[in-house]
Amino acid sequence: MNLNHPIFRATLLAGIALPGAAHADDVSIWRAFVADQAQGTVSVIDLETGEIAETFALEGPASLYATSSGEHVFAVQGNANIVQAIDTGIAIDDHGDHGDIDITEPALLDTAIEGQYPVHFVEHHGQIALFFDQDGATKIIDESDFGTAEPRIVTAGAPHHGVAAAYGDYVLITEPHPEDPSNLPVGINVLDANDQQIGDTYACPGLHGEASSGNLLAIACDTGLLMVTDSADGPQITHLPYGEDLPEGKSSTLLGGVGIQYFLGNYGADRVVLIDPHQQAFRLVDLPTRRVHFAVDSVRPQFAYIFTEDGNLHRLNTLSGEISATLPLTEPYSMDGHWSDPRPRIAVAGDEILVTDPNAAQIHRIDAVTFEPSGTIAVDGLPMGIVVAGGSGAVH
Repeated sequence: MNLNHPIFRATLLAGIALPGAAHADDVSIWRAFVADQAQGTVSVIDLETGEIAETFALEGPASLYATSSGEHVFAVQGNANIVQAIDTGIAIDDHGDHGDIDITEPALLDTAIEGQYPVHFVEHHGQIALFFDQDGATKIIDESDFGTAEPRIVTAGAPHHGVAAAYGDYVLITEPHPEDPSNLPVGINVLDANDQQIGDTYACPGLHGEASSGNLLAIACDTGLLMVTDSADGPQITHLPYGEDLPEGKSSTLLGGVGIQYFLGNYGADRVVLIDPHQQAFRLVDLPTRRVHFAVDSVRPQFAYIFTEDGNLHRLNTLSGEISATLPLTEPYSMDGHWSDPRPRIAVAGDEILVTDPNAAQIHRIDAVTFEPSGTIAVDGLPMGIVVAGGSGAVH
């Protein structure tokens, strides 16, 4: 531990405050968690120093998901049949007019959840639903209970590429294709606290992709989106059909806006679509080449970022629907080949954008305000998946 690090200096100063003195130091900290596509490791990068602070060995290559609290990163390892969790070492307690921050060392938790081929991770109000495709089941646990309680297990009836979401005592879970479970699901069922289905299946042919924005959960179908809201009577589901003016296509990957309620989805290989759930409007955005990855900005909600296979990073204005800036960043990354081949991924950490560059074994840092490069971080291996945790708060 580096006691000269500003974070720890702030903690030490707070610790020696005179008894009875009201004293707090405001600090900011951001950590990036980067998954290696070949080695099955996660590197923790201190973004203030640009150095790797810790490297955790997993059971296999992982897809990473940061919880909305920022306190944990879940490493979903499909081929290793396991989900592990990392304590980010950053906890922010919201007091309304300010937040208190507690900073410790990141740690790989001893507890894991095992099952056959975990793929989908969905969090809703601190409840985490992990879907295991080859079991046809979801395991649900509160983030705060991970490691101390057994998960709730809910079955979907057959192994399939499914997904689930927890809504208090209720569970949304996919309905397998009736003729061939290897095909995408055909709908969503709502289960009660006793795992009994309520009502009929909500049709959603070709179901793939979900995201939350504010109080809305969207689930992508061949025909449009299922929109899910909370109510005293449980989850309420309505269908938002694709507009008749849209060309043939669908979304299969969705992101939810933060600060502004919208959804951003793919729509073919070289387009994305902005979805306004209140106006029931779909707006297509053409890209110069095929899309590799995209991410929304929670600090500047009018922006999202799209990386395309020509090596360019684009800034999308989500209000105007136009690409407002383009930044050449890497050598080209073709989308030909296997879906899991190492390719760049994007994350936003406060006032900077991070883009992994597996072929160059580095991470690009971009100033989010100027949209200009601000440096790189070397990471051995094939750094691909990336999520971040952090923020600002008072250390008492």
